[in-house]
Amino acid sequence: MDLQLLLALLLGIATIIVVVLRTRLDAFVALILASVVTGAVAGQPLLDTITSITTGFGNTLASIGLVIGLGVGIGKILEVSGAADSLARAFLRAFGKGREEWAMGSVGALVSIPVFCDSGYVIMNPLARSIARVKRGGYVALALALGCGMTLTHHMVPPTPGPLAVSGLLGADLGLVIITGLVFTVILLPVVVLYARWVGPQLEDRVVPAIREAVYGRTAALAGGPGRSAPSGGSGGTGSLDQQSGDEQSGGDATTPSALGEPPAGQPAHHVGAFLGSLPLLVPLLLIVANTVTAAIDRNQQGVLSGDYEVSSWTVPFAFVGNPVIALVIGILLAVYVLLPRWTPRTTVHTWLSEAAASAGLILLITGAGGGFGLVLRDSGVGDALAEAIASLSLPAFLVPFLIASLVRIAQGSGTVAMITAASVTAPLLEPLGIDPLLAAMACTAGSMVFSYFNDSYFWVVTRFTGLEGTAALKGWSGITTAVWLGSIPLLFVLSLVVG
Repeated sequence: MDLQLLLALLLGIATIIVVVLRTRLDAFVALILASVVTGAVAGQPLLDTITSITTGFGNTLASIGLVIGLGVGIGKILEVSGAADSLARAFLRAFGKGREEWAMGSVGALVSIPVFCDSGYVIMNPLARSIARVKRGGYVALALALGCGMTLTHHMVPPTPGPLAVSGLLGADLGLVIITGLVFTVILLPVVVLYARWVGPQLEDRVVPAIREAVYGRTAALAGGPGRSAPSGGSGGTGSLDQQSGDEQSGGDATTPSALGEPPAGQPAHHVGAFLGSLPLLVPLLLIVANTVTAAIDRNQQGVLSGDYEVSSWTVPFAFVGNPVIALVIGILLAVYVLLPRWTPRTTVHTWLSEAAASAGLILLITGAGGGFGLVLRDSGVGDALAEAIASLSLPAFLVPFLIASLVRIAQGSGTVAMITAASVTAPLLEPLGIDPLLAAMACTAGSMVFSYFNDSYFWVVTRFTGLEGTAALKGWSGITTAVWLGSIPLLFVLSLVVG
């Protein structure tokens, strides 16, 4: 690879890391500065660099901006309506006694598809505490399984904003990304559970006293906690959750979610069942997947397996309702008009949706800036030069986005920034190296899961709620995220054999 172009790439990535870690600026500005540095070092005319940045920004948001905005809106309504809590409790009852870690990992994976990890963990952590109190032990294993279950889908399954952005940057079929991300999640969930069950008992005695008392009660905390005892006593299982004290519930099955306030006089307390709660999430996902499946059948019938093709008339309805924008519009309509009680003020709903849009704002900017960075890499010739260099190596091409995402994640902490940076660098390489967009997307998302530690905000959410500090936090949380990162590598090799 030409030394100048290699230097341009390395300095661009270094700019992102240094700006995020060492300045008051965020990843959005870092990506723009990285684009300017890369273009300048590569010898691209300055005005052409600006054109590449703005064009890449606009093209990226045109394809993915609406989808991210609608997705976070659905997540907000699931959160405030109590639907997320109802879905979690249904999962817990379905798994039953003795499989609590499996239940919490699955709950985390489900809830984190529409809800951001940080807020989702805060909502669901009281369930882990309630189960641990009934079992008289095992809180660390439950808390870690919940948190890492959320990590899996947060990183790999749209409509979570990170994988949505990666899909848009790489031009990957969204339905296939959803299906593949769910398959990866199901396969990696045993890794989560086994690691949590292995490390949990080792760390149970290292939970800080305040959290131990909050989980098990004052008597158990003073006695050194239940970590040494086998799960026993109580009524057992998850069916006892509703018998726990109200302060340990997150909404509860029979209480009004606090975000909705008290119902008007004469109105019953609002409760959303698991089936209704699943509709705003399940319906859009099914519509998107149906669009992917019917398009694949249509392509096969026409003998056009790749590139553009003329859509048959019978697939048009599926293509319309299965378009991510239309599917998520249907999802947000279901969320607002099915999950919320009729007495909820219109202004309150507007406020919630505005809060969701605000939370998505920075992600939209980062995603657009990532698109600009990718176009600079392409227009400046860095992408082609990198593709030629990789082609001369025996390294599988899909490991490049995986390793870039891993490096950026360790350096600056944000999984979303890591996968978007990796996708931006990888986008110009897809055609010259023949990397399938689906494989590249999964490599970016899987690589961004590695070793969550002090520079990751979610690290602090999980470890503070779990009551782990110092080396115990690293062994528990950093260890479990690295375990699923390692587990994803053979899955990527298998996927490469499937998609070529």
